[in-house]
This record gives sequence, structure tokens and C-alpha cells, in this order.
Amino acid sequence: QVQLVESGGGLVQAGDSLRLSCAVSGRTFRSYGMGWFRQAPGKEREFVAAISGSGGSTPYADSVKGRFTISRDNAKNTVYLQMNSLKPEDTAVYYCAAGPSLPGTSQYDYYYWGLGTQVTVSS
Repeated sequence: QVQLVESGGGLVQAGDSLRLSCAVSGRTFRSYGMGWFRQAPGKEREFVAAISGSGGSTPYADSVKGRFTISRDNAKNTVYLQMNSLKPEDTAVYYCAAGPSLPGTSQYDYYYWGLGTQVTVSS
């Protein structure tokens, strides 16, 4: 069983930065593509960013492109989401997910999910 634990969320002001981390249990971390999704109150869960098992493919949602960076450290079984220039509309619960080695942008592509970490951006 693969377990994912997110951390790094918090309350920040617009323009600030945060780095989310997702620690993944198991010995097969590098075989999984990893994704970050978010869900704001009253809204559907939406794709934010993903990274392939090798790290060579990193698709982003248009709303975060140029501000957010996804990365992974296969030696530490951890995936990161560096979030810069945060906006109030980035406020959401952020979820980490593990899926196929070349991950897609649909939540239905992913096999395992963390419980999420809250990010709140004040104006």
C-alpha cells in the first residue's frame, strides 16, 4: 500500500511563496508519476501540476504556469510544489497523488491520494 502525506500549507499574504512537500511510502516511488491537485470550497478538484517518474515531463495548469514549479527527489521519496507569487484565488486544499509513470491531468488517472494540506492566501 502506498501512503502519501502532504505538508507545508499555511496562511500567507498575496505575493508570498510556499513550498508544499509530499512524502511517499514504498520502494517504487520512482515508478510513479506524481501530481498536485487542489480543491477550493464549492468547486471541483482541479489539476495543478504533474511530474513523470523520471522528472522529464512536467505539465502545468495554465492558471499556475510561470508561478508554480513541481519537482521530485527520488532518493527521498518526495515530491515538491514551489508556489511563488501566490494569489487569493490559489486558496484551496492541495492534494498530492500518485499515478502512472507518465501522468495525465485528470484526477481519474491517479491511484493513490494524500489527505491534503490547506493553503490560504489573503489579499
